[in-house]
Amino acid sequence: MKRSVTLMMLTAAALASAGCSRIKANQGYLIDETLFTSILPGTDNRESVSRTLGRPTFAAQFDNGSWYYVSRLTGQYAFVAPKTLGQQILIVSFDAEGNVSKVERRRMEKIARINPVDDKTPTLGKSEGFFETLFGNVGAVGAAGGPLGGQPDGRDGPR
Repeated sequence: MKRSVTLMMLTAAALASAGCSRIKANQGYLIDETLFTSILPGTDNRESVSRTLGRPTFAAQFDNGSWYYVSRLTGQYAFVAPKTLGQQILIVSFDAEGNVSKVERRRMEKIARINPVDDKTPTLGKSEGFFETLFGNVGAVGAAGGPLGGQPDGRDGPR
């Protein structure tokens, strides 16, 4: 009896710990080192790079100078937001004629860490409550010293 209870407890503990294992996922471009190292500045052009590496993850927006191939490895535990474990960015730059001018690799140094502050973005200026916003302009239009000058015809002073 004691042996079966111990066996059930060990089985339950094994199942519970299996739910806490890290889930890893690869996202983006799957890098083939042989293909990437075969791209040579001065030898290849846009067409040959497209045939060798395929379409880029994204291209430069303001000029046609660079293609980016992004690969990311993420990991997460159950019910926890995923975290980046590794990242590679392959950058192929082109000159004005469309020939490869530079090939480079970037890793985790280009990941930006953003720490949001609660649910609100802090702003400068006056902080108004709901009722102050709702009733703040009551009586402000047409008051003395306003745009009408306090008189129905717009004149200042007594009649």
